[in-house]
Amino acid sequence: MAPANDILGIEGGRISLHQTPRRLTISLILITAVYAFQLPFRQFPGVEYEGFALTPDWQEKTEFAFARLMFPPGENDGYRGRFDGDWRKGLSLWTQDYPRADRHFSQALRRLTRIHVRSVEQPINLDEGDVYNWPWLYAVQVGEWGITPAQGKILRDYLLRGGFFMADDLHGDYEWQVFEKSMKLVFPDRPIVEIEDRDAIFHTVYDLDDRFQMPGAAHLRLGYKNDGKVPHWRGIYDDKGRIMIAISYNSDIGDAWEYADSIRYPEKFSGLAIRMGVNYVVYAMTH
Repeated sequence: MAPANDILGIEGGRISLHQTPRRLTISLILITAVYAFQLPFRQFPGVEYEGFALTPDWQEKTEFAFARLMFPPGENDGYRGRFDGDWRKGLSLWTQDYPRADRHFSQALRRLTRIHVRSVEQPINLDEGDVYNWPWLYAVQVGEWGITPAQGKILRDYLLRGGFFMADDLHGDYEWQVFEKSMKLVFPDRPIVEIEDRDAIFHTVYDLDDRFQMPGAAHLRLGYKNDGKVPHWRGIYDDKGRIMIAISYNSDIGDAWEYADSIRYPEKFSGLAIRMGVNYVVYAMTH
């Protein structure tokens, strides 16, 4: 493991080694301490991919791994009727872009920082209790999901204990209503607000004042999905002003990661998506 003060060393960013926050050091020590309690890596069949070949470091104990949230489908699940299996076994909405997006972003995070990152993702089922061992959590198509009240309580507890949740790929008014309703299961009394440009999450590594909509690969020609023409960066804060949930509304960051190596997908979208993901991870590890 790299020395604690040598973790960030961002290439092309604003954080130098002597500026590395002590809190990051403490966080990484705590992560190391819980290795023994983490569930082993698992790979599931996805709606787009059956799976990728395992990387050489798939069993390596690292400081960070991309944790992808598994969840039951909702009433407006776009895959309803196509797959009739158990969502806990893959081939479900939560596997959109999986595992290609996860592994592309993990590779980028390794290259752009000195965070010790595992090349393979970690699927997380809230019902299994393993979420507390992973400081950063991502979910896709959260405007079509169907988390349960019990899962909402677990997610709330995880976030109040210091976890971070990135909610991605929801588009238009109806999907927003679905997501907003589900957030009442997590935080009944905490509002969802627009994240201001000056917030640290947009300046932790890269300065991201100039943000723009990132459409999915299937919507490049139109530029948006459903009626979601305007991108929003929203969040839910804790009592100390820390963002616990970061929401990319009317953008598809997962697709921008997934197709980062495709000549058919514009680099400007993947570039912004990767920079934003790096900011979110470093923010989550230092706040």
